[in-house]
Amino acid sequence: MKIGVVQMESLHGDINGNIARHAEFVRLAASHAVELLIFPELSLTQYDAPYAENVATSADDPRFDTLQTLADEHTMTLCAGIPLKAEGGNTISMLIFQPNKPLDLYSKQYLHDDELPFFVPGPVRSPISPIAAGMAFAICYEISVPQHARAAHDDGASIYIASVAKTPSGVERAHERLATISRDYGMTVFLSNCVGPCDGSIGGGKSAVWNAQGEVLAQMDDMHEGIIVYDPEVATVPAEVISL
Repeated sequence: MKIGVVQMESLHGDINGNIARHAEFVRLAASHAVELLIFPELSLTQYDAPYAENVATSADDPRFDTLQTLADEHTMTLCAGIPLKAEGGNTISMLIFQPNKPLDLYSKQYLHDDELPFFVPGPVRSPISPIAAGMAFAICYEISVPQHARAAHDDGASIYIASVAKTPSGVERAHERLATISRDYGMTVFLSNCVGPCDGSIGGGKSAVWNAQGEVLAQMDDMHEGIIVYDPEVATVPAEVISL
């Protein structure tokens, strides 16, 4: 499966505007035959924890119809982030739009202490994605929780995909951690991070892909938008960085 990880700047609180921005990346990814496209954490609103209450919505929000249509038209699974209303608060969730299938969700189960005033954990579940048995999702802080990567490995994952909103210092630590995960568990690892404003700071970019030996196959810079495309099943074809 050809996988793309997006590096982008989201508009603050503008769900409609961000859907339009997501569509730009989908069209670019489609021109490179991407089958699974991952966006950064809370990509549909921008990561701003205190503001999340103002933009949290439900999974049946009709604005998402555009993303489902894009998934259907391009035969591409799209994973985009948004705060969702839940019992007791709001979750940090990944909306999973699969071609001609009902919407699925993965919600962040492990929250950083700084997030606890604003979010509640998602339901306990395996990190294995609904897309493929050998693929696992992680949302930002979850990569720092040892039991998350261990559970992914124990449940059969060979691909570990992290959707994050990391500052420059945070993404450096994320790189160290993800390289370790790839080496320890023999998994191909993907990282999708934001650029631009992020929770009172800036996103550090540096989206990347590692092979199962912990070697970086491709990495973006800390400023520009684009997509890294790689097919772990065709390792002879190098990962490609595509600018928007």
